[in-house]
Amino acid sequence: MGGWGRDWAHRIIPAIPEVQVVGYVDPDPSALARLRDEVPVTPAQCFLTLERAIEDTQPEAVLVTATLPGHAPLTAAALAAGLHVLVEKPFAESLEAGRQLVELAATRRKVLMVSQNYRFYPAARRVAQIVNEARLGKLHEVSIDFRRYSPGTGGARGRHHMEAQPLLVDMSVHHFDLLRLILDREPEGIFCEAWNPEWTGFSGPSVAVASIQFEGGIVVSYRGSWVSTGPVTPWSGEWRMDFEHGQIFWTSRDDDGARHDRVAIHRPARRPSVVPLPALPQTDRWGTLTEFARAIHQGREPECSGRDNLGTLALVSAAVESATSGQPVDLSAAEVRAQLAI
Repeated sequence: MGGWGRDWAHRIIPAIPEVQVVGYVDPDPSALARLRDEVPVTPAQCFLTLERAIEDTQPEAVLVTATLPGHAPLTAAALAAGLHVLVEKPFAESLEAGRQLVELAATRRKVLMVSQNYRFYPAARRVAQIVNEARLGKLHEVSIDFRRYSPGTGGARGRHHMEAQPLLVDMSVHHFDLLRLILDREPEGIFCEAWNPEWTGFSGPSVAVASIQFEGGIVVSYRGSWVSTGPVTPWSGEWRMDFEHGQIFWTSRDDDGARHDRVAIHRPARRPSVVPLPALPQTDRWGTLTEFARAIHQGREPECSGRDNLGTLALVSAAVESATSGQPVDLSAAEVRAQLAI
């Protein structure tokens, strides 16, 4: 489970009637003890190994909420046991590892879904619709800003402060996945720079800037920071999207959920207009878990399937590669496209 799994157990799973928990797994007995302090769980539902939990409870699916190094081995073990899997993002540490999981899921004919929960918000859904309908003409530029102040100093280090890539892999993955959802196309190249100011408590780069080229001549300017003292952005960031006949400004997933999701259209010589947002039955992780359960029941591929999410994993991996090498990375190369063709 990890610490994040206890949050799933306490807040998310009880609200989704489509699922029933039969067991909880963590190799640390103290973690299971903390779980029992927070959630009405019997000792018989707690296991130190996934294998024993599967043997004793005979589940249909597994939710993997461990830290990143555990994602691929736990997902592979669950798929090999004939179970469907919902796994936290990113679902593997490399594109090749992700591809192997997708192939295993296909061989076993099981659902493999990645919990890309930022997709399940009304603002992102509405913007994707506007782009698809080409209401403002041709899109040519996207600017994204993400700012939070979490320096990890003064003894306030959390798990993300100790990540090798605390911004690009742990946070920017959400923004990159939203780009693929909203633009409905794939990136062709990226040049990224990432660094960590020496005064922070981060182990890896906490700040990054990137230029991303998408199919159709769309250029994305990305700026993200865990240590900015500027105005805090919502978790999805602040987006400005420039079209032939106007601009969209939108934000999503603030600290209070979807309450402050906002989409506004700016046209030349007109007052900005606020766009009505759709009412989603479930948002955030409640949305991903519901989609996962319904895809299993309906025998279909879910949104954010492992197969589709290979594109997001490829973009994250390319960002890290570019930031490490100091060189642009070509995502349109034949060998990259071949890796994504499953």
